[in-house]
Amino acid sequence: MNKWLRILKHRWLDASDTRRAVPDDMAERLAQRVGASEARHTGEVRLCVEAALPLSYLWRLQPDRPIKALVRERAVSWFGRMGVWDTEHNNGVLIYLLLAEHAIEFVADRALAQRVDQAQWQAIVDRLGARLHRGEVEDGLTQALEEVSALLVEHFPAPSETWRPNQLSNSVVRA
Repeated sequence: MNKWLRILKHRWLDASDTRRAVPDDMAERLAQRVGASEARHTGEVRLCVEAALPLSYLWRLQPDRPIKALVRERAVSWFGRMGVWDTEHNNGVLIYLLLAEHAIEFVADRALAQRVDQAQWQAIVDRLGARLHRGEVEDGLTQALEEVSALLVEHFPAPSETWRPNQLSNSVVRA
């Protein structure tokens, strides 16, 4: 896609598009599911749905720097901004959606990244992408959350049934 057309596409979308994709009631249900997930393991899960990249990212778009690299950089930026990297056990994960590019990124902190290989993450991304393509946003995010939770339970189970620390907000970031 032409750089200028891509910039226009990103400028066209805004937070209202994100709120249409993930309305308030859906965001609340997803936040509750994140909380239920985190009761089963020591990890932290965050969801972020963004309408478009800021211009500061789009200006960096070059032939030798594809849009996928910029999307990954943006997801890593949100990972840091949301504090997912700063959890007690270094086992947080961010599920990031960029509406303008129909892009999905998972960013896992170092302890989790050492235990889960890229093929496992890609399989979850592929299943989520298929659900999103069919317009099944909530079902797709719920399934992805369940699959991420299963990985966290496998590698970082909660030490007891009464364990409930919550280091990060469970709310869905919609930007």
